[in-house]
Amino acid sequence: MKLLTKEIERKLIENGDTSTQEDPIVIVKYFIGSWTWLGIEYDPKDRIFFGAVNGHEFELGSFSLDELQGVKNKLGLGVERDMYFTPKPLSEVKKELGVIK
Repeated sequence: MKLLTKEIERKLIENGDTSTQEDPIVIVKYFIGSWTWLGIEYDPKDRIFFGAVNGHEFELGSFSLDELQGVKNKLGLGVERDMYFTPKPLSEVKKELGVIK
């Protein structure tokens, strides 16, 4: 499965700089096991996302497409894109993940 399609990349780039937004829109969701990555912005030149990671704890920050593509679990399976995810505000995704009530 392709982690970043041209359509998703376009939506991430259109999202622009969200640093002044109180509740930015999450465009794409990736997962493996209990770990989740949420893409809000994307820099195609450096292949870096800005978004959130929910693993040992929930945190906002940057993550790399190359790193996502290199992650494998003990069975050799890689990170997957949630193909049924629809863009929505970060606060809604945090509720779905149980980060906030």
